[in-house]
Amino acid sequence: MLSACRAAGAKVVVSSRMFVEKGRLGGVVERLAEDVRFIWLEDVRDAIGLRAKLQAKRDAWGARKLPGARVSPDSACVVLFTSGSEGSPKGVVLCHRNVLTNCAQLSSVIDFNGSDIVFNAMPMFHAFGLTGGTILPLLFGVRTFHYPSPLHYRVVPALIYDTDATICFGTDTFLNGWAHYAHPYDFRAMRYIFAGAEKVRDETRRVFADRFGVRLLEGYGVTETSPVLALNTAMHCRPGTVGRFLPGIEWRLQPVPGVDAGGELLVRGPTVMLGYLRDTAPGVLESVPDGWYDTGDIVSVDAAGFITIVGRAKRFAKIGGEMVSMTAAESLVASLWPDARHAVVSVPDARKGEALLLLTTRAGAEPRDLLAFARQRGVPELMVPRSIQVVGSVPLLATGKVDYPAVQRLVETMRADVTPEVATV
Repeated sequence: MLSACRAAGAKVVVSSRMFVEKGRLGGVVERLAEDVRFIWLEDVRDAIGLRAKLQAKRDAWGARKLPGARVSPDSACVVLFTSGSEGSPKGVVLCHRNVLTNCAQLSSVIDFNGSDIVFNAMPMFHAFGLTGGTILPLLFGVRTFHYPSPLHYRVVPALIYDTDATICFGTDTFLNGWAHYAHPYDFRAMRYIFAGAEKVRDETRRVFADRFGVRLLEGYGVTETSPVLALNTAMHCRPGTVGRFLPGIEWRLQPVPGVDAGGELLVRGPTVMLGYLRDTAPGVLESVPDGWYDTGDIVSVDAAGFITIVGRAKRFAKIGGEMVSMTAAESLVASLWPDARHAVVSVPDARKGEALLLLTTRAGAEPRDLLAFARQRGVPELMVPRSIQVVGSVPLLATGKVDYPAVQRLVETMRADVTPEVATV
C-alpha cells in the first residue's frame, strides 16, 4: 500500500473506521498514517449539519444540470495497481476515454437492459470489478447489487437468489467456491455469468451447465486495456476460448522462438492505458511506445477470430531445448484433480536445463497417476511435472489468482531443505 501511494503520489486516504475495524486493518492504518493523511467518512458525515443538507437540496433543485466537473477525456480518471502475480505491482493509469470506450465496446456485444439485475462481488480495485461490475451497469441504468467479498462462498449464492440477479461476474476460483455451496435453484434467474481473470476449467463449465443450467461466457482482458479485450457472447461462443476481440481493437502476434502455435499478443486502441506509475520513479508516467501494448500473453487466433490463451511468455520453461507452457501443464493437472488447487513452476535441472514442479493441495498426488492420465489424453510427456509437492494451501492473491512469486519462494525454501518431501519419477 505504501508502494502504491508513493508511485501515485497519493497524500490523502479516504476511508471508514468501521471498514478498518471489520477488516482488522488497525496495524496497517497505524503504519500508513506515518506517510499519508486519513480522512474518516464518519467525521465527514458528522460535520454535515441540517443547514448544509437543505442548502445542497435547494442548489440541486435549482440547477439546470447535475453538478459535476468538466475534465478532458484524456485526463487520468483512475489508477489501478496490477495484481503483482509475477512481480512488483505497477500503477496502471486509465483515462476517462479508456474506461468509457470499454463500456461502449461491451454494450455493443452484450444484450442487457434496464430489467436486468447485476450482482457484483468483484472488488473495485480490480479492473474487472470496476469497469464491468460497476461503471458499465451504472452508465446504462442497470440495477446493481454490490457485495464486498467474493470469498464468502456460502453467502454469495443465497444473495444471488434473493436479489433475482440476472448477470454476474467471477473468476474460476470464485465460481467454483460458489458452486460448492449453492442450491441448484440459486441461479434460477441468471442469464449471463461472465468469467475472466484466469482460465475457466472444463469442470467448472460443466458444473454450471449441468447443475445450474447456466452457460459460462469466458472473456479475456488485462488491467492495461481497461480491461476487456475479448469475450464469448450468446451469439458467438466457443468453449475453451476467450471469445473474439471487441470492436475497435487492433492486434498482432509477435513470433516467439520455440512456440509454433500462436505468438505474443500486442494490442492497440482507445482502451490502452496512458501508462505506468512505478514506486521507483514516483509520479513519472511511463507511456506505451507507439500505442502498442505488449500483453505478455502467448495466444493463437483461429480463422473465425476466436482466441485461445496458450500461456504467459514468462510462464514457459525450456526443457531439453523445447518450450513448455506451465499454464498448459496446470490445465492438465486441473483436469485430473479438479477439486484441488495447483501451481506449476520451473526449477533448475542439471540434465535438461529446467524441470517442472507441481505444488498441489491434492492429498496423495502421485506423478505416476499424472503421467498415466497424460498418456490417455495424448499429451506429450515433456509437459508432465515429474516432481510433486503436496501443501496445505497454494499462495493466492486477493483476486483469486495464484501468487507465483510467493509460490516460487516457497518452492525454493522447500528445495533448500536438507530433506525435501518431493515425490519424483
